[in-house]
Amino acid sequence: MAGPPRCELCGARAAPLRCPGCRLTYYCDVSHQRTDWISIHGHICHLLIPVLGPQPCFHSEKDRKDGKEQLLRRQESLIAVALSTAQGFVWAGKPLKAIPAALQALRFSSQVFGSDSLQLVPIFLLLAEASAGTGRLRQAAKYLSQAQWIVLQTPDCSAALQSKLYRGLGLFSIAEGNLDQALYHLANDVYLATAEFGLNSVEVSGGYFHMANIFFHQNKMDTANSLYTEVSSLWHDWLLSSLQGHQRMLRARAEASPFSEDEEDVKDGMTEAQREEGMQVLWAVLKVREQGPLQHPGETARVLHALAMIHYLGLDLAKSIHRAGNSCIHAVLDFGGIQAKGEEPTTTD
Repeated sequence: MAGPPRCELCGARAAPLRCPGCRLTYYCDVSHQRTDWISIHGHICHLLIPVLGPQPCFHSEKDRKDGKEQLLRRQESLIAVALSTAQGFVWAGKPLKAIPAALQALRFSSQVFGSDSLQLVPIFLLLAEASAGTGRLRQAAKYLSQAQWIVLQTPDCSAALQSKLYRGLGLFSIAEGNLDQALYHLANDVYLATAEFGLNSVEVSGGYFHMANIFFHQNKMDTANSLYTEVSSLWHDWLLSSLQGHQRMLRARAEASPFSEDEEDVKDGMTEAQREEGMQVLWAVLKVREQGPLQHPGETARVLHALAMIHYLGLDLAKSIHRAGNSCIHAVLDFGGIQAKGEEPTTTD
């Protein structure tokens, strides 16, 4: 016989309150119900009924198979909504609100893929990042341990996923104040990302960026400067390539026959995660370049140009024009600095 329902948010206490919408989730008090609603329940309340509610009775094997496939699609949709919502809160600097959404993603992913599936690793890493962001380092360590255990017992785990694990371990070590251990993990992150994506990929830049931050705070400015330069260079080159590809697609579409049946939207080749990471990393590098000991007009111009390209690819043309204008100003300042030193500016034919 099932016991009394437990709180959807904390799971630790009896839950007398029930959601009046789906009538499937319970809460120990109003504050936990409100927290869960703001984080994720408001997005998925209507989606829970066909997933957690009573399932229909099927009268044939075909109907049963179709019903299972439909239930799986609904569960995967819930996972996608919960995971993207949690990631959005983390990107917005609201880790506390991210945790209930990430827990929902973990719950349904465990049901769909199994408790030892690699599909759970990104969710555990997200929970660890959110927990560390709220100061809950002990809970963050538990989530990281679970992610690490799944990776260790899966010999064919990709280098890309291992790279994410090491970055999570590096960020946790930074939160603990163990910077030497953080550098070790981040170096592994860079190595594995390079093995998976190549030396000049933006996937490598995250490890370099966090290492640069450590060296900056250790007052090792030469090393920090080199790493920040590498980060902005990787993003600038990749964005320039994406922009050129985007423009080629636009030209090809403009030259296509007006009777063509191809109505696909032009894609910019950049995922939401890449766009958000690029924005956060480049803004942080811009702050370093505009003030303090690592000021450099030329590097500032490069970062501003990269930000302008992100805004352009995201169809935010006003911000794109503004960043591009600032980039030109810093490029002129850098050119003026060269002339002031009596050096010949480099020219190309």
